[in-house]
Amino acid sequence: MTAPHRSWRRRLLAAFGYDPDPVVVSFWSGPVALCERMQAEVEALLPQYRHVIVTQGPIEGRCSLHVEPGPPFEMSNRLRQALRGKRIGMAPVLFGTGPEGEPLRQVALLLAPTKILAFNPNLERLHLRLMDFITGFLFLAGMPLDRARLRPRWWWPVPEQRTFAPDSVQIVDGRPASPARSPAAVLTPFKPWPLSHGGAVRMYSLLREAALEFDIHLFCFLEPGEAPAPGPLTTLCHRITYVPKPHYREPRWSTLAPAETREYHSAAMHRELARFRAAHPKAPIQIEFTQLAGYRGDILVEHDITFDLYRQIYDRSRTLPAWWDWWRWHRFERRALRRFQHVVAMSGKDAPLTSRPCDVIPNGVDLARFSFEPELAGQQVLFVGSFRHFPNAAAFRFLWMEIWPLVLAKCPSARLTVVAGPDAQSHWHTFTGQDCLPAAPSLTLHEFVADVAPLYKAANLVVIPTLFSAGTNLKALEAMSSGRTIVSTPSGVAGLGLTNGESVVVSSTAQEFAHAVATLLANPPRREVLA
Repeated sequence: MTAPHRSWRRRLLAAFGYDPDPVVVSFWSGPVALCERMQAEVEALLPQYRHVIVTQGPIEGRCSLHVEPGPPFEMSNRLRQALRGKRIGMAPVLFGTGPEGEPLRQVALLLAPTKILAFNPNLERLHLRLMDFITGFLFLAGMPLDRARLRPRWWWPVPEQRTFAPDSVQIVDGRPASPARSPAAVLTPFKPWPLSHGGAVRMYSLLREAALEFDIHLFCFLEPGEAPAPGPLTTLCHRITYVPKPHYREPRWSTLAPAETREYHSAAMHRELARFRAAHPKAPIQIEFTQLAGYRGDILVEHDITFDLYRQIYDRSRTLPAWWDWWRWHRFERRALRRFQHVVAMSGKDAPLTSRPCDVIPNGVDLARFSFEPELAGQQVLFVGSFRHFPNAAAFRFLWMEIWPLVLAKCPSARLTVVAGPDAQSHWHTFTGQDCLPAAPSLTLHEFVADVAPLYKAANLVVIPTLFSAGTNLKALEAMSSGRTIVSTPSGVAGLGLTNGESVVVSSTAQEFAHAVATLLANPPRREVLA
C-alpha cells in the first residue's frame, strides 16, 4: 500500500470516528499463568501495536477490561461499547483450557470472527481462516498443530506435506563370515542396542545366542537424527544395514492399513532385503514386530498380538476411532500371519490368538545382571517403560495424573523414579500434545538409561500401571529377578502366570492401586514376603 493510500485510509477512518491505528485485543480465557505467557508472546510478535487485555474479572498487576458474566451477545455488546472507536487488528484467544473460559471465547468469535489468533495450552498458535476451516476445527478440538495440518494423500487439493522416505543407506561391517555358520537376516524397527527398552533387550539377547550358529545380517531403521552406534552388535553380526525411518505425514486415521505399518514403508529397505535374498536365496529372513509384516520374510516374531492390544483399547473407550484402529489391525495382522512360514509368540496366552501353529519363545531376564539384593530403607517407587511404546506413555499418564496424587496423600515422603526411554519428550508430545514432561519434587524422570539394574536395586517397590498391554512385560521379570515387589494392573503381568497376593499385587482402579502402593510402602515385611 502506498503512503498516500495509507494517509487517505487513515483520514477516512478518522472521519467515521475510528482510531486509524488497530489494537490487539487479547482474551484471557484460561489460567492466568498461561495467559501471561500468551500475552508475552503476542506483545513480542506485534510490538508496534497497542494491546488491550479482556478478562472476566480483575487481574492483579494488570490493567484490563473485565466483562461481567452474562449471555454471549450481551457480553459482546458491552465489550463493543467499551472498545468503541477502536479497530481490532488481532484477537488472541486461549482455547482448550476448560469450560470456565468458554464465555470469553464466544465473545471473541462474535466480536472479531476474522481476527482470531487461537492458542492451545501448549501455546501453539493458528490464525483461524474460513479457507482452512478443517485445520481450525481440528486445532480447536485439541489436536496438536502439526497433526491438524496433515491431510490424506487422497485429499483434494493435494496436501502440502507428503510422506518422505529417505533413500540413503548406511552399512557397517561386523565380524567376518565363517563357512561353519549359515547366513540369516533379521529386520527390526529400531536398533537392538543400546538396551533402552524391552524389545531391544529381547532382540539383543536372541541375536547373541543365534550368532553362535549364524552369520547374521541385521537390517534396522534409524530415527531422524539418530546415529548408528552399533556397539557390541559388530561382534555378533556379519553386517548391519541402517535405513532412515520415513517421515510419515498423513493423518493416522486416513488409511486402510494401520498407520504404524505405513510409517516403516521404505523403498530403500525393500531394496536392501531383496539384495540379501538374491545373494542368499536359501537363507531365512526373520521379521521382528507386526508393524514390519509388510516386508517379505520367513519368520514373523509377534512381540505382541497387536490387534489384541487395540481390542483392549476399544473395550475401554467404545469409540469409533478405537474401533477403526482395532478393525484395521485385525484385518492387517490376520493376513500377515498367513503369509509367513513360521510365527513366534511370547507366551501361551498369545499363541492361540495367532489362529495357527506357532512357536512360543518366552521373554527372559539376565539373572546375573538383575541379581537379588536386599532393599535399602526408603519409600522409592520405580516405573520403567519407554514412551516410544504408547501403552507405556498411557500407563505413566494414568500413574501420574490419577494414582500418584492419592499415594502422596497417604505417604508424603514417597518418591517416584521413571525411566521413559530415549527421546521421551518427543514421544510424550505425540501421545499427549503436551510440550513438557511432568516435573515435581516427588518425581525423578530419566530418559535413556544405559543400565536400569541399579535403579531396581535402589527401589522399594516397582509399579506397572498399564491400562492395556499385549505380549509379556520384561519389566516384571527384571523386578522379580531383582527381588522387588510389584504392584500391577491385570494387563501388566498378563501371560506370566503370577498369583495375586502371592507373587504380585494386582489392582484395577486408581484408588485400589494407590491403596496397594501406600500400604506396601508402609509394610517392609509384607514386601519381603511378596518379593
